[in-house]
Amino acid sequence: MTKHFEVALAYTRAELCVLPANLADKRPDAGNWKQYQNRLPTDDELRRWFKRDRPMCLVAGPASDGLEMIDFDCGGEKFVWWRYKVELQSPGLTDQLVLERSPSGGWHAVYRHESDVYGNLKLAERQVVVPENKEYEFYGKKYKPAKVGDQYVICLTVIETRGEGGIFLCDPTPGYILTQGRFEQLPVITEEQRMLLLETAWSLTELKHEPDPEPATVSRSPVGGDTDGRPGDDFNEHGDIRPTLRAHGWTLKKRGDNEYWCRPGKSHGTSATLKDNVFYVFSTNAFPFEPGHGYSNFHAYTLLEHGKNEWAAAASALRREGYGNPYVAPAIHVGAAEPVADPPPKSESPNPGPIPDSLLHVPGFVDDVMRYSLKNAPYPSVPLAFCGAMALQSFLCGRKICDAGDLRPNVYLLALASSGTGKDFPRKVNSRVLFEIGHSNSLGDKFASGEGIQDALARNYSMLFQNDEMDGVLRQINLDRESKRESIFNILLTLYTSASEVYPIRTKANQKDDAQIDQPHLTLFGTATPQYFYESLSHRMLTNGFFARMIIIDVGKRGEGQTPGSTRQLPESILRVAHWWGDFQPGTQRMNLLEVHPEPRVVPYTPESAKAVIKLQR
Repeated sequence: MTKHFEVALAYTRAELCVLPANLADKRPDAGNWKQYQNRLPTDDELRRWFKRDRPMCLVAGPASDGLEMIDFDCGGEKFVWWRYKVELQSPGLTDQLVLERSPSGGWHAVYRHESDVYGNLKLAERQVVVPENKEYEFYGKKYKPAKVGDQYVICLTVIETRGEGGIFLCDPTPGYILTQGRFEQLPVITEEQRMLLLETAWSLTELKHEPDPEPATVSRSPVGGDTDGRPGDDFNEHGDIRPTLRAHGWTLKKRGDNEYWCRPGKSHGTSATLKDNVFYVFSTNAFPFEPGHGYSNFHAYTLLEHGKNEWAAAASALRREGYGNPYVAPAIHVGAAEPVADPPPKSESPNPGPIPDSLLHVPGFVDDVMRYSLKNAPYPSVPLAFCGAMALQSFLCGRKICDAGDLRPNVYLLALASSGTGKDFPRKVNSRVLFEIGHSNSLGDKFASGEGIQDALARNYSMLFQNDEMDGVLRQINLDRESKRESIFNILLTLYTSASEVYPIRTKANQKDDAQIDQPHLTLFGTATPQYFYESLSHRMLTNGFFARMIIIDVGKRGEGQTPGSTRQLPESILRVAHWWGDFQPGTQRMNLLEVHPEPRVVPYTPESAKAVIKLQR
């Protein structure tokens, strides 16, 4: 007997339907193989198929007693993040699964389900824009692009399942390696556990979902002969489906531009998303919705309130609530005390797009530093130059000025920039300026702990940290189960709010008295790649106030390349202002105490800026 026959026999004894496979086409090589979706192969069939070692595959679904496989394609790019998110909600669940590596670097996560297994499901997708209409290859597979608007787009399936009617190649096929567990000992997971695995994968999709089409002549046609508007159209544009969802047992789990909702009868996890008025359901147990479908406001309302295909009844009900009628402004009466109401706003504001360069214009020293960076950086970028120049100005005037309300100029900036965008040049400019004015000891790079930040401030009172790995710091905090790095964010947050106060630092073993810093100043200029930054965010980080105090700017595409200049040739005008700030010591105390107990100068607002601040506060 061959080795593969022995393995196939062992799989069959474990109630797994195993078939020979065509490796090139990734399909069964057993004639009319559909019959094996209802029965296991016999020993004689196995002996005939595997009289020599050859690739093999498993049939998912009822044929293998409820087997289901989650396939992580595209080099397994989402596998680690999926496993991490599952473990946050159900520690130890992924350790139970059988895990297998594929030749392309992908992953198979395999288990048995105690209830019925559905057919193959697409869970996570993403789009790739390609330059022309020709065949492309990604991760060993060939794709033909589709025309979307004025672009050619390829849709990649990143995560999908193999369920009833599906097959997948498996160990001992060459290139397929088991890394955890054995197929002969597949775990049986509960419905709740399975939905957690699937819904977590669904939440990782990068594809914008479109709603299923609605019947144009039935679903939204005017009711009762009216021709002034269609209730379905009006509800899709101005209505809010959230009250209806809540009335039918759905709960909002995560707010934001892309909301996550949990189906009725479930207390944790997510079952659907709501974004741009499209309710996209990925739960297989969310009747009357179907998994993998997007629903408009009107479609979701119709299903929940009236039933499938009851478009006319739903339109009539919405008409009675005022939808479909043109907006009529209230009549204006002479001497009326109340102003005329504005038309009802749309449910969501449109995406304003990238930050205009005009908003990153700060006259004076900041503009001078920006112009120098843009002229000499290998890939000039206005947002990156702005962040660097603002960080430099923040540090130079730290502990030296404030406004009438004692607001300090300590800023936390985070520039989201992909690799190769030239994000190191503004940091080099700042480092050179601090070296030229004799303040290089106040320059910090990476920080591994909150205690390190405290120690640096205890030595210098004012610090400029330029950290190029902020996304790595975030990921380490998330992955650190013992919370050893939690103090980084606690200390950064506390320092931000203590810039005008006395900040106590920890007592060391050889230190007799408690230590304090009067009016500590810390400027943070961090950079991170957008993908890893967003993936590293957690509910705890977003709700503890840290990000609310940080200016986050998405840099966007890399600028056009140019011949770079040297930071050793800084303009005299920049150095002159920097030296002035370095020497500036406001206050009336004796000079030897001003560094320890500064007396910042109050800088008044201009009338225009005072109005802008009041408007922002309101």
